[in-house]
Amino acid sequence: MNTPSNKYSSSQNGPNPDEPDFYKARPQSLKDLFLSFSLLALQGFGGVMAIVQQELVEKKKWLTREEFIEDWAVAQIMPGPNVVNLSIIIGGRYFGWRGALAALAGMLCLPLLLVLAISILYAPYAHHPQVTNALRAMGAVAAGLILATGFRLIAAMKNNPLGPRTCFVLGALCFIAVALLRIPLIYPLFGLGVIACVLAYRKIAR
Repeated sequence: MNTPSNKYSSSQNGPNPDEPDFYKARPQSLKDLFLSFSLLALQGFGGVMAIVQQELVEKKKWLTREEFIEDWAVAQIMPGPNVVNLSIIIGGRYFGWRGALAALAGMLCLPLLLVLAISILYAPYAHHPQVTNALRAMGAVAAGLILATGFRLIAAMKNNPLGPRTCFVLGALCFIAVALLRIPLIYPLFGLGVIACVLAYRKIAR
């Protein structure tokens, strides 16, 4: 008996040629997943979201902008670092638990070794004013990268079931709650998230 497949089906042996979007750009092996996420992790200084979007959407084309926004939203509501959660989602989607572990290992192994080495080198100079000011200046660059990524992803809101206007209102409310009112992230995340899910469900159900 044949069972229907969809784009989110996964296999421990790799992509299934019978799937309708088999020829869509995708990781071809566990090694491909590991190396890709290792390189991605090594580039993710500060503005990691910008690097992830550029690598997975624009260069490798493993995800569309709409898929990236959906997966990133899921990664944000899960415990743990967003980009690590995203790597597990993508790895598991194509290669099951093996893919999830390969992507996770790629995200953590090389950066862990690099951070340990930098920490050893940084310790003697940690209290130098020049070093402290240089690190603070890098924060502005990271903020610019995140802002640029947000503008790039605005176009994907046109295809959102809520529509651009509702998405903008929800985004503005979240910004006000977190950035201006300093409300802990978990409250606007789940509060506005539930509202968005209910509104989207009603629109899709019509």
